[in-house]
Amino acid sequence: MVEFREARLPDVAALEDLARLAYSLYTQRMDRLPAPMVADYSAAVREHQVWIAEEDDRILGMLVLVPEGDVMLLENVAVHPDAQGRGLGRDLLALADREAAEQRMAEIRLYTNEVMTENLAYYPRHGYTESGRAEQDGYRRVFFRKAVDQRRHNDS
Repeated sequence: MVEFREARLPDVAALEDLARLAYSLYTQRMDRLPAPMVADYSAAVREHQVWIAEEDDRILGMLVLVPEGDVMLLENVAVHPDAQGRGLGRDLLALADREAAEQRMAEIRLYTNEVMTENLAYYPRHGYTESGRAEQDGYRRVFFRKAVDQRRHNDS
């Protein structure tokens, strides 16, 4: 059974391994490593909201959220190749929705690389709308946004 929990510093090496495996598909399509493969997960765990999907003490997925004012940046969502097709990506996106609603964010934003064509089809199926394309940090990125449904979260 998959459980979701916040990441801790001892998880950093496993997060790095997960990113390397999950994004390895794209390395041949790009002239440099995908940003999640070179991210500082130690800093992410200390400074942002990092969630993991874990089963039998094995990290199968991760979600990195960065609150920015009234917007939640979904900086990374990744699923281990062995666990893809089980709905973990969908579950991690739903977790992002819940966290953004709990924190009263207006919307969730994310970006992906334009060569990650699977993602360009995936995010719209989960309510995200493409909002632009641009070069950023040396990557050709496609930006998406999604309004946060506050009705799904009621504190009263």
